[in-house]
Amino acid sequence: MNITGKVYQILPEQKGEGRNGPWSRQDFIIETEEQYPKKLCISVWNSKVDIEHLEKGDPVTVEISVESREYNGKWYTDVKASGLTVHKTKEGAAAAPPADLNETPPPEEKPLPYAPEEAGAEDDLPF
Repeated sequence: MNITGKVYQILPEQKGEGRNGPWSRQDFIIETEEQYPKKLCISVWNSKVDIEHLEKGDPVTVEISVESREYNGKWYTDVKASGLTVHKTKEGAAAAPPADLNETPPPEEKPLPYAPEEAGAEDDLPF
């Protein structure tokens, strides 16, 4: 499953030692770009996906897997990243979202036919 949005926050890396050896986990939050944006916390385990150069505000598409597990009668859901694409321009800055093709351009400003501020123009209005 793929999720597209902007990086909202990058959380600090967590490290530990388990029965299977050392582990590391880093979470980051993306905000979807929908009518009602949602925030989603995504985990990267043991540096399987490179998020070292990820910055807040970067537009990304993340390939995720969702898994739930039971522990002591409670259920926990993990959202893990299995792939990441950062959409950047050639200059390295984040790309602007594509323009809406149905959007009408702003109206052009046209000069007024009569401008009283012009030199030599008189105001001949009675009020």
